[in-house]
Amino acid sequence: MIRQATPADLQTLAQLHSQCFAESWSAQEFARLLAIPGTFALLADTDAGFVLVRVAADEAEILSVGVRPERRQQGLGRALMAAAAERAFGHGAQTLFLEVSANNAPARTLYGALGFAEAGRRKAYYNEGGRKADALTLKARLPLGKSA
Repeated sequence: MIRQATPADLQTLAQLHSQCFAESWSAQEFARLLAIPGTFALLADTDAGFVLVRVAADEAEILSVGVRPERRQQGLGRALMAAAAERAFGHGAQTLFLEVSANNAPARTLYGALGFAEAGRRKAYYNEGGRKADALTLKARLPLGKSA
């Protein structure tokens, strides 16, 4: 089950983020982001994963998405992405963007299966344990599965 996050979920979002990323966001940072018009967060399956999205005009961006390590490879990431895309489309977005490390093969596989394609690259953008990794900007037409 996927549900919309509420202000009562800020600490949960921060905890999830810290389990998914080395550089995590605080509850206050989530509160600031969610205060931006067009921004929403969804939580999955007993708070096992989240997605944070911003919609502006006819474009949307996945600001962050993560699934607890022990709950990965169970379809939660796909379900969160699908729900986020559907909601963004319902708010008028025609294109969905996200950014991912070029080294994150599991995420890139998922995004490719959902219809995302590379739209840009930022050289040496991420610091991954002392090593630099490129950031890939990906985009997909909405609704997901719709051809370009």
